[in-house]
Amino acid sequence: MTTHDRLQRAIHLRETGHAEEAREILLDLVAAAPDDPQINYQTAWVHDNLGLEREAVPFYVQAIEQGLAGANLEGALLGLGSTYRALGAYDQSIETFKRGLKEFPHNRAFSVFLAMALYNTRQYSESVELLLTQLAETTADENLLRYKRALLFYAPQLDQTWE
Repeated sequence: MTTHDRLQRAIHLRETGHAEEAREILLDLVAAAPDDPQINYQTAWVHDNLGLEREAVPFYVQAIEQGLAGANLEGALLGLGSTYRALGAYDQSIETFKRGLKEFPHNRAFSVFLAMALYNTRQYSESVELLLTQLAETTADENLLRYKRALLFYAPQLDQTWE
């Protein structure tokens, strides 16, 4: 079985709920090909799936540094930022999510996850602003849509009052 076939097998196993078996394959693959960004990314992902966040971080970092691109980079930045946040590494989480927003501005998940990390660092106004903006721009709720303009106006100035 080729490396590619083994990688595809591990991905299939992870996607079908057999993460531990996928992890074994991926650890073998990453030992044989430590400079492969796709293998590192999949190894990070399976560790996250298993609740092994601390172990996932170096694989995410390696994959990103090795030139992961496109949708895989997008997923890796979301995964790494979320993992940092879960581990309490809030500044690294914020930095990662901001990079994700810069590189993938269409992906609203970066803003929502960034809002959570900002909340964790007591940056409440910026956190709520991001959430209100995402809500106003994506909701289909008729009651909220009536106030979309107001929500978007007030979101960046929550602490301001008018007399």
